[in-house]
Amino acid sequence: MKIRVIGGGLAGPEAALTLARRGLEVELYEMRPVRKTPAHETDNFGELVCSNSLKSESENTAPWLLKQEMRRAGSSLLQCADASAVPAGHALAVDRVEFSRLIQQAIESEPRVRVHREEVTQLDPDDGITILASGPLTSDGLSAEIARLTGSEHLAFYDSISPIVEADSIDKDRVYFAARYDKGTADYINCPFTKEEYDRFYDALVSAEQVKEKDWEKLDYFEGCLPIEELARRGRDTLRFGPMKPVGLRDPRTGKIPWAVVQLRCENLRADSYNLVGFQNHLKYGEQARILRLIPGLENAKFLRYGQIHRNTYINAPHVLTPTLQMRNYPSIFFAGQISGVEGYTESIATGMLAGLYASSLAHGAHPEPAPRQTALGSLVHYIAHAEGKRFDPANITFDLLVPLEEETRRKIRDKRERHRIQCERALAAFDEWWAQADL
Repeated sequence: MKIRVIGGGLAGPEAALTLARRGLEVELYEMRPVRKTPAHETDNFGELVCSNSLKSESENTAPWLLKQEMRRAGSSLLQCADASAVPAGHALAVDRVEFSRLIQQAIESEPRVRVHREEVTQLDPDDGITILASGPLTSDGLSAEIARLTGSEHLAFYDSISPIVEADSIDKDRVYFAARYDKGTADYINCPFTKEEYDRFYDALVSAEQVKEKDWEKLDYFEGCLPIEELARRGRDTLRFGPMKPVGLRDPRTGKIPWAVVQLRCENLRADSYNLVGFQNHLKYGEQARILRLIPGLENAKFLRYGQIHRNTYINAPHVLTPTLQMRNYPSIFFAGQISGVEGYTESIATGMLAGLYASSLAHGAHPEPAPRQTALGSLVHYIAHAEGKRFDPANITFDLLVPLEEETRRKIRDKRERHRIQCERALAAFDEWWAQADL
């Protein structure tokens, strides 16, 4: 049996490789380069258009737990991420070019995966199994087809892209290397502000000219990825308690905590470029060039990419999907990745892996068994399948999504870290039991 997978971002290749490992033939469709998107620069599999971070690797954090479960399940793309990792303190960040190359290599070396470079605009529930992982930049034609099948309108939010600066153009005398609270290695470049420098930067930012909204756009930003100028408009100190938070970043040269800090994270293994963490924006390029050079250390910066914004499309998952990522009305169609209602690279890969596992089970004549609610994988999908549809927002993995500890345990254990450790311990035990018994 051949299974069709639509989308060559993160979830699609993960689903395709998962299916192939289980002996199934896969037809993998990617519309680039035949049809471009507003954000991608290449036609490569797994191109990361925003950050290059797959979030925390600190033990007993929610992102760490999700990745631990994925590693135990043999996630192909997480293996690519581990193999292309760059220094990023306690986070897993990747050289995005090498990461994409490794995914491409994995796809090309898998004889059971056949790649089609063409746009898909029709979905037939009676024509075998399909995994739809077309991503947040799903084409208009395919979006219309999904809307026809779901019987409801799409929801859309807007996501943003952070600027990237050339390493050699950073004034090293004005910055310092450090990781927050000295967690991990000192891999981040920190640009420290005095109060006067911060006020000058803030005033320029809130008065900057944005890219003009198009007639058809409704700028409904995802709360977890707000443009820097939108955050700034919430108050003068909002940035100092958000992406420019200096807490835990003592300047080793002065022994003092700066008024504010901009952190730069390494982009690749050559360390020849850095992205401005949390500095996604919707400003005109000329304005970005002027304002970003007010950041200490970036006065003469050469920007390899300016920030930008693009539309992200996703379905109203609680109305559409089951806990096994199948459409309620058409069980032969699975959704995975950001279009399914998750947010984040790791979460997209995770749902691609799960969709591949569940589709494999269905193809072999079995009933897909969802990951346990106690696990990070199960909790993530439980949220998108059971959230309140009228107020549904995409979600990253957080402890809020996991099964809470019993009230008696919470009263007895006051330390949040210890509570999180117990939740992670229980989640991994539940995963191991499910993985050993599930017919996947």
